[in-house]
Amino acid sequence: MESERIAVAIEDNVAHVEFARPEKFNAMDADMFAAIGDTFRTLGRDPAVRAILLSGRGRHFTAGLDLEYASRQFPPSQDPGRAAEARLRHIEWLQDMFNAVEQARPPVIAVVHGGCIGAGVDIASACDLRVASADAFFQVAEIDVAITADLGTLQRLGYLIPHGILRELTYTGRRMGAEEAARYGLVNQVAADAAAALEAGRALARNIAAKSPLAAAGAKRSLNHSRGRPVEEGLRDVALWNAATLVSADLGEAIQARLGKREAKFGPLDG
Repeated sequence: MESERIAVAIEDNVAHVEFARPEKFNAMDADMFAAIGDTFRTLGRDPAVRAILLSGRGRHFTAGLDLEYASRQFPPSQDPGRAAEARLRHIEWLQDMFNAVEQARPPVIAVVHGGCIGAGVDIASACDLRVASADAFFQVAEIDVAITADLGTLQRLGYLIPHGILRELTYTGRRMGAEEAARYGLVNQVAADAAAALEAGRALARNIAAKSPLAAAGAKRSLNHSRGRPVEEGLRDVALWNAATLVSADLGEAIQARLGKREAKFGPLDG
């Protein structure tokens, strides 16, 4: 699961995933994208992992797409149809790497410091929660390199911030600072610096990891499923989930712990 681009540590049911390319400001090349997908698919299936932290080493969370890598992806072709099909497959592969973040069973908390640029906004939007340092900024920067953002920002960010603000960020490429991001609801907390943001993220992750992993997985599934669907469809889906899962040992443990005024102890998700 670990690679030269990604570092992973697991402690007390919390996995900490770090972008580990600080000399390139954690810019994303093919190896980085592949490592993101592999890491989150693996952690998403790990019954011992109940929450995931995502952060970046060095000066920035991530500078986004590695432009040197991007410039080499589509050499001239004599057949424009085949070239277009190859571009489509490549973009869909990149999208799948970030979909793995959203599809991971445990909630994912992005801890953002410095720049969260381009593809960084795509992956931060795929996370469940976001904590930022005071110096953090978010930038939908694709417009400045003549690209339409295509890895999830335009599809996910509108559920987190007002559409008018999303369109402004997308059309202008301007930076949104941490306080503004918090004001619009993109960021759950703003901390003084990178270290404080990481500690705040850890505290959130530990809080989530102490809850029933089955209930947390169900809540994430229902929230993701209900997005963009009628209320009635979301209600039916969560009713079916609870009809199937309320017989779990977690419910009895949670009730007994509450009555006994003690901390609940839950088994692994696949136990």
